[in-house]
Amino acid sequence: MTPRTQALDMLRAVARKDEGTRIVHQFATDPGRVQRMGIEAAGLYLDVSKQSWSLEGFEAALDLARTCDIEGRRDALFAGEAVNVTEGRAVLHPALRAADDADFHALGEPVSKEVAETRNQIAAYAQAIGSGAEVGGTRQPFNAIVHIGIGGSDLGPRLLWDALKPLEPTIQLRFVANIDPRDMAEALAGLDPETTLIVVVSKTFTTQETLANAELAKAWLAESLSPRRMVKHLVGVTAAPEKAEAWGCGRTFGFRDWVGGRYSLWSSVSLSVAVALGWDMFQRVLDGARAMDQHFLEASPEVNAPIVLALAQIYNVEGRGRHARTVAPYAHGLRRLPAFLQQLEMESNGKRVKRDGTPVDTATGPIVFGEPGTNGQHAFFQQIHQGPMVVPAEFVVVGHTSEAAVDAREGDAPLWSNALAQAQALIVGKTEAQARAELIAAGAGESEADRLAPHKTFPGDRPSTTILMDSLSPEAVGALLALYEHKTFVEGVIWDINSFDQWGVELGKQLAKAVLTDVQNGEPSEGLDASTAELMKRLMV
Repeated sequence: MTPRTQALDMLRAVARKDEGTRIVHQFATDPGRVQRMGIEAAGLYLDVSKQSWSLEGFEAALDLARTCDIEGRRDALFAGEAVNVTEGRAVLHPALRAADDADFHALGEPVSKEVAETRNQIAAYAQAIGSGAEVGGTRQPFNAIVHIGIGGSDLGPRLLWDALKPLEPTIQLRFVANIDPRDMAEALAGLDPETTLIVVVSKTFTTQETLANAELAKAWLAESLSPRRMVKHLVGVTAAPEKAEAWGCGRTFGFRDWVGGRYSLWSSVSLSVAVALGWDMFQRVLDGARAMDQHFLEASPEVNAPIVLALAQIYNVEGRGRHARTVAPYAHGLRRLPAFLQQLEMESNGKRVKRDGTPVDTATGPIVFGEPGTNGQHAFFQQIHQGPMVVPAEFVVVGHTSEAAVDAREGDAPLWSNALAQAQALIVGKTEAQARAELIAAGAGESEADRLAPHKTFPGDRPSTTILMDSLSPEAVGALLALYEHKTFVEGVIWDINSFDQWGVELGKQLAKAVLTDVQNGEPSEGLDASTAELMKRLMV
């Protein structure tokens, strides 16, 4: 038995013992629990005291992290070693937000100078468009950007824009990801081709959905602009600049293959956001993420926010068999956070084999879902409060969500008070006796109270984590997203999987090309399964 297996078994054993003690009792018997399980990191405050673990369970989780050499593997990532073992690549998104004088290497190759040069190019382009020095083909300034990408080329930049855009932006920024033509039609509606910039983001510049949408956008421009003028309106962001230029982009911004798609928002992938927000705002996002990087590198495991946040999930999945987690951001600006985390965590850690190719001996990444508060309270919160399956919750709470709120007590408090109350309700619950007493006090008869009390009972003892942000500042948003990146990495280390490849998305994409060829040929190909063939015939009518 390996040390890792022993540490996992110990965690599971302690977790089984913890099942006999309710979370509220943990508070009663451990006066220092909140202070010990509250962590300050890069302007965020993380509270894991409402998790199910006892102090012994928390220590067992920390022991597991140490046994798996989290700190050594972290250092290997920052050193630019080939932590993406299946593709033989370094993983260096921290280099993208490092200071100008940083010295990152990818597999021994210096990369920080190149990063700084690209960053300066993005800054100059953003400032030129903002000042009106950079204009379109008819010499009119740009007042709209259409960002075309999918997956990591869409979710991160879209989240940044939602979180940080002003109430009345000077440049409209619209996103297109879905291959459904309606998505592009909605994005282009009301825009003027002469004042619209099209930014096409694709690492390989071969992504089917992105190129299909890019062709639609190019055709739209061509209705009003000559080819010579149109190139000023087409910008490519890619690791294959020659393909972007051959397609028709007048300008390209690059990034390297050590930038994973779902970790790429810190790069030129967010060019459109940097332009629309202004470079200074985007630089502050990078600053916040860099502060979280420093915390991850320097803080000891028991007060290291990414490590502890990851261990809470490991404890729930491995120790308690809880294979789903909900994320509820109590801020309208963070409404895309659950979707961003679905890709970040489920694409990274939804793996069936370990790094050496043998089958996993753990459950790996759980299902992640969510909606912004308070919307989710009127949807799936019924299940997490009273359903038989325990689903750990994560509340991301923002003290000041908008400059529109003049008085925090009147503007923001109704929002975040709901978050605090939901987390409280999850752990305390309500017994059947309490429910019955409330019904009697409200005037119900004995028999009616007996009938309704079971329906109004809450089991309680349901865990949650709360992450506090003072405001949706660029720094706080950058720190939050970097926190989740590092959390995902820590989980992958403990599960002994590669968090940086995504072969699972490839098969369906390959088969989609074959299906499309059959459609173009007018009939299913020989050997196609009967169900798919029948569905194809019905859709081709």
